[in-house]
Amino acid sequence: MFDYRQLQALATVIEEQSFERAANRLFLTQSAISQRIKQLEESTGQLLLVRAQPLRLTDAGQQLQRYYHQVTLLQTELLSHLDSAQQEGFSRLTIGLNADSLATWFMDAMQPLMEQSPILLDLRIDDQDQTHLLLRQGDVQGCISASAKPLQGSSAVLLGISRYLALASPRFMQQYFADGLSSAALAQAPAVEYNEKDDLQNSFIQRFYPEVQDYQRHRVPSSEAFTELIKRGFAWGMAPDLQMQSLLERGEVVEIAPGKSIEVPLYWHSWNLATDTGRRLSQQLIRYCQLHLEQPS
Repeated sequence: MFDYRQLQALATVIEEQSFERAANRLFLTQSAISQRIKQLEESTGQLLLVRAQPLRLTDAGQQLQRYYHQVTLLQTELLSHLDSAQQEGFSRLTIGLNADSLATWFMDAMQPLMEQSPILLDLRIDDQDQTHLLLRQGDVQGCISASAKPLQGSSAVLLGISRYLALASPRFMQQYFADGLSSAALAQAPAVEYNEKDDLQNSFIQRFYPEVQDYQRHRVPSSEAFTELIKRGFAWGMAPDLQMQSLLERGEVVEIAPGKSIEVPLYWHSWNLATDTGRRLSQQLIRYCQLHLEQPS
């Protein structure tokens, strides 16, 4: 039987990426935090935490962190069912998702659930091709991912399709693509990417203009600033049609290659843990996305 306080110390150190901040959050001393993790490692007979920068968990540590999050969720729901009249605590939901989903539809999907239940969101942002790694590591209880393959012990459900359009401002079009879109023009025209994991611009070029070997690029790790750079005429980039529809309708941005888009399927991955909050979260996301996201034909 694991000591819950030791598991909590381990998980909090990873979440805060600091022994000092973890101690402050749990109202303990750094020495007490270190001691609890050391005792947990001694009881399991394994190294659980790699004390480097950044702090990271070993495989055994990841399994224990996942177990801790699951037990915490079960405990919160049990208390709620035992004394729903007096229970005032919040259920914390840790969810991995991509920045574009957060910037477009995710909060609308979550609103009904959050209005019904006391929920605290802990959102972890990463590329849609990377978020399932957060689930594997035990950092999140569920994630939105482009991967269709569920991890062992989890399930994956298709939410819908996010369509990405290659967009630029009219001024940018006149400056770089006045003679039409070509491989030579794309090699000179600066693109914008979200971060080093953002492969959408590469995917577009490789699919439709494979002759382009390299191109100029900005790197802007903000959905809002990403959009602004395109709108202001400093770059072209791949953006979700849901986010850019109003700008397209007003003519502030245009497709650089009409009819050529990248479709990214989005799946909801979650551990097969039978909790009421987990079931309602999955049901709400699936219900919303079936109505508001493009579905495969």
